[in-house]
Amino acid sequence: MTHPAIAVWLQEVRIVLIPLAIFLATIFAGVAVKRVIFVRLSRWALTTKHQIDDIIIESIRQPLMIWFVMLGLYLALGATSLPEHWVQTIGKILVALGIFSATLAIAAIVGKLISLYAAKIEGVMPVTSLTQNISRIIIFGIGVMIVMNSLGISITPILATLGVGGLAVALALQDTLSNLFAGFHTTIARQVRVGDYVKLETGEEGYVTDINWRTTKIRMLPNNVVLVPNAKLTQAIIVNYYLPDKEMAVLINLGVHYNSDLKKVERVTCEVAKDVMKEVPGGVPEFDPFIRYNSFGDFSINFTAILRAKEFTDQYLIKHEFIKRLHERFTRENITIPYPIRAINYGQEDAQKRE
Repeated sequence: MTHPAIAVWLQEVRIVLIPLAIFLATIFAGVAVKRVIFVRLSRWALTTKHQIDDIIIESIRQPLMIWFVMLGLYLALGATSLPEHWVQTIGKILVALGIFSATLAIAAIVGKLISLYAAKIEGVMPVTSLTQNISRIIIFGIGVMIVMNSLGISITPILATLGVGGLAVALALQDTLSNLFAGFHTTIARQVRVGDYVKLETGEEGYVTDINWRTTKIRMLPNNVVLVPNAKLTQAIIVNYYLPDKEMAVLINLGVHYNSDLKKVERVTCEVAKDVMKEVPGGVPEFDPFIRYNSFGDFSINFTAILRAKEFTDQYLIKHEFIKRLHERFTRENITIPYPIRAINYGQEDAQKRE
């Protein structure tokens, strides 16, 4: 027969060892899953054409061991001699933490999927900070409600309280909510999109880099950022140089001497413009440039050369190269670009003095 003291000691050891063994076995299973199964899943994901599996695997890889640790603690609790109410309380906390961490993982997956497919599928809501944050808030809200339900907290009174307090919050945050809904309108209407080059009626212009819950960020060409409140953006007059198309006409005003052969001027100018379209980055090679005479100026016959650029900022290099090459060609062809001339009628002046 076993000595009573030894039996008590063995009983105490079992109380400690069994939960510890369960916890360590769960951790070992997690390590095995991460090193064996996930490695094979990662290799398999590399062979597929779509990126959904890569996103899911990468998002789950990081919190996987945390989940196994919480699972090990939850299973080990069932084999302990702790009071029942302690076990239940700790178990609920672990379940809540598990649901919360799973919510974080799902939010990360959804955010990456939105970024992936919104750029591919025309017509869906564009990817901005606003759309990504809203998707995360929805997922977090669902996760919080599940956690509260698992803890035995009734959701109905909380929803009722939020409904009553929502009016007071809306009144207190009128400007914030105005910018929020204006940001939604801007994003869904797709009249101003991330990546577009826009010019405001106040003179600021640049690339739209983001639309968040309060402001729209515009990066100007000097690399400065303009923050425009969404509500003001929806009320402003905006020129979007990317709608309906990125390509745009480049108009260059010129003038030649009155003694010039206008047919020759037109031919030479169009030849230079065609070379610029084909050779200068940002030009549209298939576009056929042309000119239009428009006025008899004080000292020149004026005309406009019409070229085409692939997008707004390409016009600067096109103008630079066109003016440089045209000046060189006009010099070779003896076509004169006149200076401003002012003539003084001395005879008229003398007649007025004699009077």
